[in-house]
Amino acid sequence: GNDMGNDDAIGGNVSKYIVLPTGYCGQPKKGHLLFDACFESGNLGRVDQVSEFEYDLFIRPDTCNPRFRVWFNFTVENVKESQRVIFNIVNFSKTKSLYRDGMAPMVKSTSRPKWQRLPPKNVYYYRCPDHRKNYVMSFAFCFDREEDIYQFAYCYPYTYTRFQHYLDSLQKRNMDYFFREQLGQSVQQRQLDLLTITSPDNLREGAEQKVVFITGRVHPGETPSSFVCQGIIDFLVSQHPIARVLREYLVFKIAPMLNPDGVYLGNYRCSLMGFDLNRHWLDPSPWVHPTLHGVKQLIVQMYNDPKTSLEFYIDIHAHSTMMNGFMYGNIFEDEERFQRQAIFPKLLCQNAEDFSYSSTSFNRDAVKAGTGRRFLGGLLDHTSYCYTLEVSFYSYIISGTTAAVPYTEEAYMKLGRNVARTFLDYYRLNPMVEKVAIPMPRNKEIEVQRRKEKSPPYKHPLLRGPASNYPNGKGDKKSSVNHKDPSTPF
Repeated sequence: GNDMGNDDAIGGNVSKYIVLPTGYCGQPKKGHLLFDACFESGNLGRVDQVSEFEYDLFIRPDTCNPRFRVWFNFTVENVKESQRVIFNIVNFSKTKSLYRDGMAPMVKSTSRPKWQRLPPKNVYYYRCPDHRKNYVMSFAFCFDREEDIYQFAYCYPYTYTRFQHYLDSLQKRNMDYFFREQLGQSVQQRQLDLLTITSPDNLREGAEQKVVFITGRVHPGETPSSFVCQGIIDFLVSQHPIARVLREYLVFKIAPMLNPDGVYLGNYRCSLMGFDLNRHWLDPSPWVHPTLHGVKQLIVQMYNDPKTSLEFYIDIHAHSTMMNGFMYGNIFEDEERFQRQAIFPKLLCQNAEDFSYSSTSFNRDAVKAGTGRRFLGGLLDHTSYCYTLEVSFYSYIISGTTAAVPYTEEAYMKLGRNVARTFLDYYRLNPMVEKVAIPMPRNKEIEVQRRKEKSPPYKHPLLRGPASNYPNGKGDKKSSVNHKDPSTPF
């Protein structure tokens, strides 16, 4: 029971593994638990029964990388009604965890298919002398329905297949402002999808483009990233007046799942071959890091196109020790550029109750040099801003209160919607929303109306504030932090 053995030797997931009491012979009975993680995004490497009620569970390390053991996602069946158990997840690779602050594992079952968090009073996180002083998360649970299959996970799962179905459903709507293409494939031949959301007029040959580039799920266990990303996409393709204005003025390029193999395999941080892709932006290999290579190539190509202004790069992650949503930005010697970089997170903080500007930080740690934010921050010029958007695996604290509000799938998506609408404030496009909303002309009429009212597209002071003295005419990115959005908040 208690001997940990060599957990580095855990190679695969348990498959329909039934735990029988020591010395028991014969057919399994109700209450002899059957564990399984051989399904998409599943992770459970080993089960040891410690006593009649208690089980030690081992996370399967990321493929080809024993260092990362955080994500778990497994099912339990063949339970007895009112059977009480204690599950100890014994080989976490992280010491700090939100489990110390009230986070609890997720559970659902066949008859209750909506994920919910276990009560925090049933969850303990502690350093365990029996397990090489590793940190252990123990939780008590009572099975209540014999026919149900129960599923437990670190956070709300969001699989590659779910993502593909979501994109398929968007494609079927035949929206003339939504484009999906395959930018490449992963090592295991899964699709690297690139979405473009903008008015078709912005894609005419020779049209100038202001591009916002967004990526997600480079770290596969950080599932909230996908919910935030879906919130951004759902908002941008909607008929909301703000979304319609944003499509007229900006080109959104979104690669929502940079590590499809890692997602499929149930890894926490790495790709199939054990690489943390967010440390390889400096020199990604087309063979070893093909998805990263494809995205970097596209960004560099856009950067070199004189008609394209790459305005923003935002990489979406989830954080295992912090509350709220917040951002990481870069440090610049130029004080004015540094101040301008703070504008977007300040505006987002006004739009999203769960976003914390006080947790937002700007750094240039050597360890982060290979990240998308750091690499692109160094490559792109002073009119571009690169951020990592982080959101807590657990909860947010609303300003002026102390109570932690646990995130739901919907709350993650709401943060995505608020990220999207913050671009309206940033570019001071609020007056345009009223014109789109009352009455609601068709896209072509908006375009005609816009051209009548303005000097050439993309040069209007609404977009950039004061006229620019930069030689390339790209304009100045200053914005009013107090600018209020006239639309109804979400």
